[in-house]
Amino acid sequence: MSSTTKKSAKHSTKQAESERFEPVFYSREERISKGERLRETVPRSSHAIWKLPRKHRDPVAVLEESNRYRLAELVPVRYGRMLQSPFTFLRGSAGLMAYDLATTPNTGIKVQVCGDCHLLNFGLFATPERNLIFDINDFDETLPAPWEWDVKRLAVSFAVAALDNQLSDKVARAAATECVRAYRERLRECSKLSPLEVWYDRLDAETILDMAPNAKIRRSREQLMAKARQRVGDYLYPTISGEVGGRRRLIDQPPVFFHLAEKGYDQTVHEALDAYRLSLPDERRNLIDRYRLEDIAVKAVGIGSVGTRCFVGLFFSAENHPLLLQIKEACPSVLEPYAGKSIYENHGQRVVTGQRLMQSSSDIFLGWTHGREGRCFFVRQLRDMKMSVPVEGASAEQTMLYAELCGRTLARAHAKSGDSALISGYLGKSDAFDKALGEFAMAYADQNAKDYAALVAAEKSGRIKALFEEE
Repeated sequence: MSSTTKKSAKHSTKQAESERFEPVFYSREERISKGERLRETVPRSSHAIWKLPRKHRDPVAVLEESNRYRLAELVPVRYGRMLQSPFTFLRGSAGLMAYDLATTPNTGIKVQVCGDCHLLNFGLFATPERNLIFDINDFDETLPAPWEWDVKRLAVSFAVAALDNQLSDKVARAAATECVRAYRERLRECSKLSPLEVWYDRLDAETILDMAPNAKIRRSREQLMAKARQRVGDYLYPTISGEVGGRRRLIDQPPVFFHLAEKGYDQTVHEALDAYRLSLPDERRNLIDRYRLEDIAVKAVGIGSVGTRCFVGLFFSAENHPLLLQIKEACPSVLEPYAGKSIYENHGQRVVTGQRLMQSSSDIFLGWTHGREGRCFFVRQLRDMKMSVPVEGASAEQTMLYAELCGRTLARAHAKSGDSALISGYLGKSDAFDKALGEFAMAYADQNAKDYAALVAAEKSGRIKALFEEE
């Protein structure tokens, strides 16, 4: 075992014995009551208020600071994607919103949070048993932090998305309120379950279909699930690779998909894969050992992640069955300046641990590794039936129904690590908190629009450079 691996293992043991979520042994009634008393110091109505944390807050400067870990040649791609609309801006500005959320009221109760909890970071994907489920699917920013931060960002994302779709302010506020209502009510249900029941709980395909209010919505969901089942590596790899010199190679599509030509790069990749292998349980090591790396290339993904070192690895078995893995750089969470540093030295381990803690089921290839200059990475399958729900052009009804799914899902994710009874006691049975966050979401949506306009102006003045990709 290398000195780095020994150090990581020692740190993991230390973590297990020190900083962790405290076990809950008080009765549910006592914790509910304690949560209710929190309203005296942090009134639920206080969450409705949004005001700028600083008079001269510069959103562009905050965004530029977040680029320090990114590949410089991909930063214009990131800005180009953010500049498509106020909603795409919101997706790419998790760091800016973390900066703002840290100034808002919170109850002091921490859970494992997603950290970038917007509506497109939920979706369908396959469990190891090949069942299709709906859950949170992005954990780059995950960290123990106030539960309110996830709920607020999710509510804001629904308000901004609704407004982007030309829906009324009334619908936008209602969508934000609906996801909070669903969160509050599902969290109270979780507070009545045993820890094992919460751990096993999931939103599977059949449940989602049964929740459809009418035949039209059910058909729409069935069609989406059928598309998700086609989104697997076997279908993707022929479209992104080709024969070169008798071997299968990933096809360069600069500037968003390309090979790196660095001295010693091949050796670094193999060392990183060896370290990744050690992060897997023994039975999964046996599985990954049945595949060989054929090619690897950089691929710009998403919006917030653009510029970080994200690779696609093409592997084959002895009989040339393909496997596509995504090796994604894990930088410090945008929440760290406000919630504290991660207890994990390797941010890939931070992401993997947070994902396993929040998701109802996780990828069998999920693991972590390290690369040059102390860079951290996590690894997972690419396109394992992963499918986001399309939000462009969504109707008011579709938006409201999706808000319910996301709110319920976030509640279960928070209940796995946090004290659902304590939070539920604070939230109560009325819609006071729901309405407060509806007001907050609309106020912050207006702030988001102003920040988006500032980025547009920065691009026009030449302060930043943006690359607008062809459709």
